[in-house]
Amino acid sequence: MSAPYAVIIAGGQGQRLGGVRKRDIRIGGIRLIERVRQALGAVNPPVLVATGPGEAPVLDDGMLAIADLDGPVGGPLAGLAAAIEALQRRGIHQGIVVSAAVDTPFLPAGFGDAMAAALGDADAIYAAWGEAFYPPNAAWRIEALSALPGQVRDGTAPNSLKALYGRLKGTRLDWTAGYERDPFANLNTLADLTSLQRRARGL
Repeated sequence: MSAPYAVIIAGGQGQRLGGVRKRDIRIGGIRLIERVRQALGAVNPPVLVATGPGEAPVLDDGMLAIADLDGPVGGPLAGLAAAIEALQRRGIHQGIVVSAAVDTPFLPAGFGDAMAAALGDADAIYAAWGEAFYPPNAAWRIEALSALPGQVRDGTAPNSLKALYGRLKGTRLDWTAGYERDPFANLNTLADLTSLQRRARGL
């Protein structure tokens, strides 16, 4: 199986964290975007980073920032659509793209390969830990999303990643085996930040 492509969903405004860009927050001394990039493992370059609406910043270390597509529905769905369009512009219309939220500092190592392998014949698969599931942490068949960029722009796309899973009849991959603590715990509040920093110190 060839390596998947990858997009880091990093468009959140971090409003509950004082408006700071989540990708630049350090957990255990390492920026979130770097932690997620490393955990993705072997993926085709460049790693796309959906940075939200507006002008995309310049990134380094083999990462390419792309702006979310402009349409009635924003958020992670618009970031995923932007990644599909960026791949299409490079002549890539088939294969697998793995998505991961930038605020997931304990994303399992080798996440890209693991999700791509688990996709099988499905069009989409999302990560779960027991009853909790995480729509931005997923693998998608690129050809199944070929119409998504246009749908986001004209308002006919599903209104969320969860709704998109339903349309694609997505499956789930439960990561509870081997993980006593949720590897997809994410950062939304100052309390989350404190908890994740303690976890990074082994507490």
